[in-house]
Amino acid sequence: MGSLIFLGLLVAVALYAIGIYNNLVNRRNGVKNAFAQIDVQLTRRHDLIPNLVESVKGYLKHERETLEAVIQARNTAVAGLKHANANPANGAAIQELAGAEAALTGALGRLFALAESYPDLKANQNMLALQEELSSTENKVAFSRQAFNDSVLVYNNTRENFPNNIVSGMFNFDRAEFLEIEAPEKREVPKVSFN
Repeated sequence: MGSLIFLGLLVAVALYAIGIYNNLVNRRNGVKNAFAQIDVQLTRRHDLIPNLVESVKGYLKHERETLEAVIQARNTAVAGLKHANANPANGAAIQELAGAEAALTGALGRLFALAESYPDLKANQNMLALQEELSSTENKVAFSRQAFNDSVLVYNNTRENFPNNIVSGMFNFDRAEFLEIEAPEKREVPKVSFN
């Protein structure tokens, strides 16, 4: 009788551990799915940039450095996206992607600031359409990033809670990292002067 109780207890513990493992797999897959949505939007953003560069090339002949910086930042961001896409739960890859996207955002900001000093370029319909497309895509990236970060939070909480942390440690469910693509100037406190 005692061995039957022990066997029943052993089966219950095994089933409980299997449930925890399956839940962790589901949460990790949720992180991967959420990253796939970011991948779609960032790929769209990256695909729009060559068209933007071509549109402004004729106007900004003397601003070659700015155009090359945008192209280089775009290429770095594309490489970072491919690396992160291989394993969205890899914290180093996510941090690399965040840095590359921040650099791309900065390069695009410099390009748009430069374009402001060319009235013909500002009025160019193709340029206006591309700016609108990029702006719309940036909003979609922000929403996708929020969904990804929510999935990361749920996954990390699931893997760190007891007794899940025992199973996650046994099967190498690594911590996932949040994706934060923010320009540093957005974190600065605005200066207000009433002079």
